[in-house]
Amino acid sequence: MAKRILAVIAGLVVWMIVATAAGLILRAAWPEYAAVADAMTFTLAMMVARLSIGAAATIVMGWVTAVISARSTLTTLTAGLILLALFIPQHVMLWARFPIWYHLTFLCSLVPLAYIGGQIAVRRQSRGLLEGTVQLKS
Repeated sequence: MAKRILAVIAGLVVWMIVATAAGLILRAAWPEYAAVADAMTFTLAMMVARLSIGAAATIVMGWVTAVISARSTLTTLTAGLILLALFIPQHVMLWARFPIWYHLTFLCSLVPLAYIGGQIAVRRQSRGLLEGTVQLKS
């Protein structure tokens, strides 16, 4: 149980690190984005970039959670649900600043993308175990 709790916490911390680092890189690499970031008056391309950062961070979170929790799908889904619960209030506060498709895309993708990240870890670990088994038999 402690390992699963640690996995969820680690996954959420990794999500914050990845999203923050990618956001800082986006601001540094895209001056137009940096100029409108505080006002949140993003163009379509900027919103897609933000959604892409969120998607990547969520997949990485799912992967980390699955690796630490020994491939527990339930733990990975729990991390995704916690992320969703944390972001709903934020998106409610920002509802008028973004189009509805933006909010729905972000919020509705959190749990499935966490699951996908977890499945990537499961498949890679399973493949590695199978390859290791084959090598041992040789």
